[in-house]
Amino acid sequence: MLLIGFNGFSQKFTKDEKALILAGDTKTALPIYQTKNEHQHKILLAQSQEISPKDKTLPVLIERMRLALAATEGGVGIAAPQVGVNRRVVLVQRFDKTDYPVEYFINPKILWRSELLNKGLEGDLSIDKFREPFYRSYSIRLEYYDLQNKKHDEMVEGFTAVIFQHEIDHLSGILISDKFKKEKGLQYKEVKVYQKNKN
Repeated sequence: MLLIGFNGFSQKFTKDEKALILAGDTKTALPIYQTKNEHQHKILLAQSQEISPKDKTLPVLIERMRLALAATEGGVGIAAPQVGVNRRVVLVQRFDKTDYPVEYFINPKILWRSELLNKGLEGDLSIDKFREPFYRSYSIRLEYYDLQNKKHDEMVEGFTAVIFQHEIDHLSGILISDKFKKEKGLQYKEVKVYQKNKN
C-alpha cells in the first residue's frame, strides 16, 4: 500500500541537512553562503525541494535564518539555500504591514504575477558588491504554508512583492547576477501610472 503524506509534504530533512542546521550553538545565526566560494556557489545554484512543515528541525532553521538576516546591514529577505539548505523556505520583511515584521514562508509558490512591472535596484546577501536594476511584477498572488501545516493564499504588491520574487528565485537556483546577464538588452515599455493631468 502506498502512503502519501498530508498535503504531499512527507519529505523531511536528511541527516546531513539536520547536522548542518543543528551545528554549533543553535541559538546563533547560520553563516550566509557566498558565490565566490565554489562549493557554496553550487548549492546556491541548485533546485530546492519542498519540506514537511511539521519537521521538528524546521523551527530551528527558521530562527537561525532570522538571526542571519538580522546580522546583515539592510538585508530584507533570505532563502534557505543561502544558509546551505536546499529547501523551499524563505524569510521576508513585510513592508506592507505595520512595524515591517520579518515573516517565514514554507513551500511558497507564486500562483500569479501582474503584467505591470516595477523597476528597482536589487542586491544579494550572497553576492558581494552587486547592485543592479531589475524589472519585477508589481503584484503577485502567493501560496505558502505555516508551521501548523496550514495553507495560506494572499495578494502582495509593491516592494514586498519584489522581495518575495527575489527570494523565491533563490529556491530555483536563480541568482540576480545570472538574471542580469540574461535580461540585458530586453526592452520594456514605460508606463506612467500616476501621471498628472496637464489640464
